[in-house]
Amino acid sequence: MSRLEAKKPSLCKSEPLTTERVRTTLSVLKRIVTSCYGPSGRLKQLHNGFGGYVCTTSQSSALLSHLLVTHPILKILTASIQNHVSSFSDCGLFTAILCCNLIENVQRLGLTPTTVIRLNKHLLSLCISYLKSETCGCRIPVDFSSTQILLCLVRSILTSKPACMLTRKETEHVSALILRAFLLTIPENAEGHIILGKSLIVPLKGQRVIDSTVLPGILIEMSEVQLMRLLPIKKSTALKVALFCTTLSGDTSDTGEGTVVVSYGVSLENAVSDQLLNLGRQLISDHVDLVLCQKVIHPSLKQFLNMHRIIAIDRIGVTLMEPLTKMTGTQPIGSLGSICPNSYGSVKDVCTAKFGSKHFFHLIPNEATICSLLLCNRNDTAWDELKLTCQTALHVLQLTLKEPWALLGGGCTETHLAAYIRHKTHNDPESILKDDECTQTELQLIAEAFCSALESVVGSLEHDGGEILTDMKYGHLWSVHADSPCVANWPDLLSQCGCGLYNSQEELNWSFLRSTCRPFVPQSCFPHEAVVSASNLTLDCLTAKLSGLQVAVETANLILDLSYVIEDKN
Repeated sequence: MSRLEAKKPSLCKSEPLTTERVRTTLSVLKRIVTSCYGPSGRLKQLHNGFGGYVCTTSQSSALLSHLLVTHPILKILTASIQNHVSSFSDCGLFTAILCCNLIENVQRLGLTPTTVIRLNKHLLSLCISYLKSETCGCRIPVDFSSTQILLCLVRSILTSKPACMLTRKETEHVSALILRAFLLTIPENAEGHIILGKSLIVPLKGQRVIDSTVLPGILIEMSEVQLMRLLPIKKSTALKVALFCTTLSGDTSDTGEGTVVVSYGVSLENAVSDQLLNLGRQLISDHVDLVLCQKVIHPSLKQFLNMHRIIAIDRIGVTLMEPLTKMTGTQPIGSLGSICPNSYGSVKDVCTAKFGSKHFFHLIPNEATICSLLLCNRNDTAWDELKLTCQTALHVLQLTLKEPWALLGGGCTETHLAAYIRHKTHNDPESILKDDECTQTELQLIAEAFCSALESVVGSLEHDGGEILTDMKYGHLWSVHADSPCVANWPDLLSQCGCGLYNSQEELNWSFLRSTCRPFVPQSCFPHEAVVSASNLTLDCLTAKLSGLQVAVETANLILDLSYVIEDKN
């Protein structure tokens, strides 16, 4: 009998944020995510000491999934960010940096957690109301009848991920492919409620990025020998398809949803073989042209079908089952019994294709709402990062279709929002506090901490020792290189603001980020022509940014409100 140990008492710690260990770990996490932020963010390599897979990334989804955290407070923070990223794909680093800076800034003020949380909620509500309002100066409409703004949105996502290792030409090429793949998923004759199709990413590692392409339909990877054995189908009408989700291998341990009835004295294997042949005869009599099976098809059944000029492809895998069901209109067949006529679907045509060293069987749909993005990159690491980035971009386009607005990127939304909050809290504090018991002094303190946290996110974009300025008219961000002269005429050094909407030839005044200056009303209107004509804007997804802002503030409030951490050490 093993020795029984007495249970250890739970470890209870009060005021967890006041301990040096917690502050240090939060500071380390902040430095990690801050150093990854933006187009010039530094890459991180994550691996364990025993070897295995090495992840090179600057993306929050990959970073946090490979990062092991043990402290309960860090677990809350990382879990909140991961939940946000799983729902919106974008703005994970923004959320993490803002949350860490909010916690750090308000701790220095010495105000009670109740006051801080209440005022943070007021400021969050102010931000969301402004960003959703018609008077918002950092929000632009997205017109789906033109590709220009959509391309800017996709390009902004690609350029913010340096581990993809794309040149400018490659970025433009992949941006166009992502947009085309997304547009192919939208039904042509959609009215009212739209059900989007799906974009499948097909790996082609070791190839040039410029060789990437998009094809309507589904590509099934096969060996060259397998493709040569397939008989060509020549038919003027659509091809009839049967899709099986059960094995057709004759394995008696897996009969799917059906049963096999065997008479006494009859061989079980022979009974199953006969049932497979009966199934084949029904497929022939129903004039099926193409049989697809998730698992294995018995060689004798495959040969029998081929003799009757039916193409049979097995080992499709579970990943392609849902897209195949959507594209062909089939109902996956899960038994060896009689097949309902409604279970069949169709495709427009089939053909073979070769890309690089890989061979594919190409299913061409009747209506192209399912497409395949053949994605190339030079090596495994760069391809993994590019795949994740393409998935993010496709998801952002879906969110933008639902809410067709974008925010100005490159840090301009954050600096503009900080200027707006400062102006509002100095000139109209009553509209924020309303009937709240907090004083205007407390509001000013928390507002400054809030704005400073937003500006810290912007400061994280600079990794090479340069300076960041804001203009006193629009409240946009402007970057100055580290090797620029200390005393100079700003218009000569500055070309465009962070989002690319304004240039330095306008009559503007600038101040250094986080320098003390008089609160001003950031101009909240810009000519529509300027937005339409701008071909190289940096943009953010409105829906993802709003969620990131909300998650950052609410997670910071939750952590600031913690009085005790109780850990079970057993």
